[in-house]
Amino acid sequence: MKQSLRQMITCHWTAKRIQRYLDADPSAPLTAEEVARLEAHLAECERCTRVTEEHRVLHRALSLWPGAAVPDQRSVERVRSFLDELTDGSRS
Repeated sequence: MKQSLRQMITCHWTAKRIQRYLDADPSAPLTAEEVARLEAHLAECERCTRVTEEHRVLHRALSLWPGAAVPDQRSVERVRSFLDELTDGSRS
């Protein structure tokens, strides 16, 4: 019973830090001790290792997703200019 409660607490602690661990976000870094503790837990906990791998797969998939294309500003200006000319009636 003691061991399973300890495992649950460690899993909970790990779950709250997995994303920060994977992101290596400099604005929210884990301490060296936290990294060591998390990695030690991942080495022995299959469930948390699966969750970590799911996060990695999701991160890879999102990194391949193309962002919204930003139109070329000069093209936008040309279209606006053309439309202004059309609506002003100054274009022949």
